[in-house]
Amino acid sequence: MSTYEFPMRPVPAVGAIVFRGSQVLLVRRRDPPSQGRWSIPGGAVEVGETVEQAVVRETREETAVEVRPREVVAVADFIEKEGARIRWHYVLVDLLCVHIRGEPFAGSDAENARFIETRELGDLDLAPIGLRVIEQALIARREGPDA
Repeated sequence: MSTYEFPMRPVPAVGAIVFRGSQVLLVRRRDPPSQGRWSIPGGAVEVGETVEQAVVRETREETAVEVRPREVVAVADFIEKEGARIRWHYVLVDLLCVHIRGEPFAGSDAENARFIETRELGDLDLAPIGLRVIEQALIARREGPDA
């Protein structure tokens, strides 16, 4: 069982939206809560770590890709119940990040990691909230100075 399963309080977490040209970086989750599904890289914020530090670390751990956080594009809750109990509760802070270097290689809790063409996202088992966040990041990327 994960440390964050059946939490006593919400778990702060980050997600990295990383574009390279017309592609976005995704991981296929090896472990619950989104086991087998594609998602943006990310995970829980550790004690003493800023949101920016967490997104850099999580992206490196899950994909071996180095990024620079640019801006927050979304804040959302992921809540999943099992009967009357809360099985998972993450408060997700999703950041648009600039790809610095590296080719994706699946690490930590990812079974696959790769850059995927944005036009192919509809063909993947990607959570609807993930798709919305990527769309929000595409808008922020077009409006920003250095993506």
